[in-house]
Amino acid sequence: MSNTPSLILTISRQYGSGGRAIAARLSKDLSIPYYDKSILRINAEESGLKESYFHLADEKPGDRILYRIINTLRPALTQPSYGSDLISADNLFRFQSAVIRRLAAEESCIIVGRCGDYLLEGTPNLIRIYLYADFEYRVSRITSLGYHPESEVPGIIRRKDKERRDYYRYYTGRGWEQPANYDLSVNTASLGTEGTVSLIKHYIQTKGYGA
Repeated sequence: MSNTPSLILTISRQYGSGGRAIAARLSKDLSIPYYDKSILRINAEESGLKESYFHLADEKPGDRILYRIINTLRPALTQPSYGSDLISADNLFRFQSAVIRRLAAEESCIIVGRCGDYLLEGTPNLIRIYLYADFEYRVSRITSLGYHPESEVPGIIRRKDKERRDYYRYYTGRGWEQPANYDLSVNTASLGTEGTVSLIKHYIQTKGYGA
């Protein structure tokens, strides 16, 4: 696929819906890079901070979650600070935001999670995707990966979804699962990884890109 015109995909995903696998397959098929946790390494390299700081804050709401939600405040999308709030959750988010906007400005790419749809709003050639799946499908999929004891998987899924939901609301003031935030929402339990990838590629074609 040609990088002209540029194509920016953002993928928001429920935990266990297969977002990373789908992004990786799209990256291969479309010949464009995808950025997931690799963003954290880039954040560390560009900021000079330890990568562990970014992992601790990754896709989790800041310390003032209740204050933020009650007052429907949004963090300023300004340049990150090197002052006293250097390693605060909000400032780490600013570092990450700057990296995401730079990546999207430089090349066609896929951004997984991390409020990419919000940060890149208004970017030309942006397609925002939301992946969800039936709870039973997600339990089965995460269990099959063998990362966690089977009995713990349902609770882990609920906790991860809550973290992502709170994180998104904290930094955007929006509802994570609201269809209006996205161009395409897909139930991956209905289509599986291959079917979801095919659907997204077809949608890209309808938007005028040679997927």
